[in-house]
Amino acid sequence: MGHKRGARGNVGLHAGVPGLIPSRAVSTTVTSAPAAPSRTFSANDVAILCVVVVWGTNYTVVKEALGTIPPLAFMAVRFAIASVAMAALLLVVEGWKPLSRPVFLKLAALGLVGNTLYQLCFILGLANTTAANSGLLTAVTPVLVAALGAALGVERPSRPLVMGMSLAVVGMVLVVAARGPSLGTGTRLGDGLILGACACWALYTVGIRSVGNEVSALRITAITMLTGAPGVVLAGVPEVLALDVGSIGFGAWAGVVYSALVPLVLSYFIWGRTVQQVGSARASLYNTGVPVVAALTAWGVRGERPTWLQALGAALILGGVLLSRRK
Repeated sequence: MGHKRGARGNVGLHAGVPGLIPSRAVSTTVTSAPAAPSRTFSANDVAILCVVVVWGTNYTVVKEALGTIPPLAFMAVRFAIASVAMAALLLVVEGWKPLSRPVFLKLAALGLVGNTLYQLCFILGLANTTAANSGLLTAVTPVLVAALGAALGVERPSRPLVMGMSLAVVGMVLVVAARGPSLGTGTRLGDGLILGACACWALYTVGIRSVGNEVSALRITAITMLTGAPGVVLAGVPEVLALDVGSIGFGAWAGVVYSALVPLVLSYFIWGRTVQQVGSARASLYNTGVPVVAALTAWGVRGERPTWLQALGAALILGGVLLSRRK
């Protein structure tokens, strides 16, 4: 029997980001400052733009899969596949190298917050609010990243970056506001959980930056995923056991595998590497483009035509990115 699509039907849509530590796990030592942005786009810019495209298009991929697979089951299978793939990739590329206890504990905390808590907050949050509300509330994520980075002494954003981020956040709000958010007492629990998920992702991003270059991006991604996946998998076990496997088509399973290997394994690795190279605030700024890509993909695949408000928001996001690159 197919899974009924309702409030939960959009749960996985935010899980690729989702783009996803307790404060004590974040080093308060200022890491080496990221290189000043140039006026030309670098390989890091291209890499993170590819991540934005992958996470944005993943909204539609996951939405189709959730038509027949319950959200918690989807997340459990997805993270199980991603964890195995990431562990294999780490062993083949770098091999297993022991880490110091403090570094491992920090990465384990990053995994619990950036994977387990982030995913579960979004799942439970979307079950108690609307997709429009969740999209609007996630607009605060880049601001949280910059504020946390500055407060914890991890990095201090430049004035052009702050100005560009402000413009991009306004653009992101316009993009998601076109879906018609409705804030009220009936959505308070869900809205609070979504904000909690945003805080988790901000802590994860700043935490990656605080590790510095002493650990490779691949190892950071692998360890945080391996320590964060068990909680997600365990939460989905009841729904996995209740699955009617015969009713799930090839397309849905393909969506699960794709969503595990590309938006999770590959994109999390690129995200971590880019954060190390350019800083958490600048990397997070690009994340404001995810709703734009999601809207364009939904237009092309599902016929959901963008509104003029979304077009204006997209222009502001692009302007914010360009403004942030000024010296």
